[in-house]
Amino acid sequence: MASAKNQNSPAAARRAKLDEARRKERARERRSRIITITAAVVVVAGLVAGGGYLMSAADDKDKADEHARTSPVTGEKSWDDLTQDHVETPVDYPMNPPVGGNHNPVWMNCDADVYTEAIPKENAVHSLEHGAVWVTYNDKAEDADVKALSERVSKTPYSLMSPVADQKDPLMLSAWGKQLTVKSATDARVAQFFTKYVQGAQTPEPGAACSGGVAK
Repeated sequence: MASAKNQNSPAAARRAKLDEARRKERARERRSRIITITAAVVVVAGLVAGGGYLMSAADDKDKADEHARTSPVTGEKSWDDLTQDHVETPVDYPMNPPVGGNHNPVWMNCDADVYTEAIPKENAVHSLEHGAVWVTYNDKAEDADVKALSERVSKTPYSLMSPVADQKDPLMLSAWGKQLTVKSATDARVAQFFTKYVQGAQTPEPGAACSGGVAK
């Protein structure tokens, strides 16, 4: 009888409540640990998957760039054995725009420079010698194409753009010894020409400056 009274005493009831509270607290802690571990696993899995995707995307881009650099640009013209002397006088170039030959001792700034007026060809050729791509257009070029190409140039170090009123085609791209005519800025060969020839293997003086020269 005394045992039954002890079990029903206020002290026993308090202990029972305390034990129940501790049990519930331990259960909550277990649930929290499970949720935390699960969330961590999900985050890690996401990071691994995301990292794998980024690595795959980077690898695909590297392969595409390598293909662009090693494949010929369809329709381009090439010139070899171009002279590289510095001269202070105007040069009569055999192609327009010129892609090489004797040129002014000072290069045209080509650090993503877009010129809206004609620039001296002798200075621009010096820029090509440093590995720049020169985008040119005449008054027959579509405004949308000029805008799109100027946006590309403005984001690309070692490139420059300017009008050349007397060139035979509306849109032309030139590098040292290389030239390409395109009908629109969306032509896939534009991207290839930039990838292949901005500081490309054709560059006579790779790494030479494209700033600190003439700025019109």
